[in-house]
Amino acid sequence: MKRSYLGEFEEIVLLTVAILGDGAYGVSIADEIEQQTDRSVSISAVHVALNRLEEKGMLSSYMGEATAERGGRRKRLFTVSALGNRTLNELRSLRNRMWEAISPQNLPALSI
Repeated sequence: MKRSYLGEFEEIVLLTVAILGDGAYGVSIADEIEQQTDRSVSISAVHVALNRLEEKGMLSSYMGEATAERGGRRKRLFTVSALGNRTLNELRSLRNRMWEAISPQNLPALSI
């Protein structure tokens, strides 16, 4: 089975949902991405990526309970599907193989 292509941001969103587990919803995902990457992200971009990942079958979502902090509105919570889990594992394996294939002499020395 050929897997769907993931862009960098989709991969980051998928990883973030895995990090957050049961607490993964739009705002918490955006906050975690900002914390992990030290770059700001718009909530709209997060929602677009979440919708794409759900359409690809890598995430599933459900409506959580209403909360007072949200004025009685419910959160859409996301979880990584089996396909999403396999995709993350494949991506990690690919990246590890490629990093291991780099000869140290092919990387410029780090200047600190």
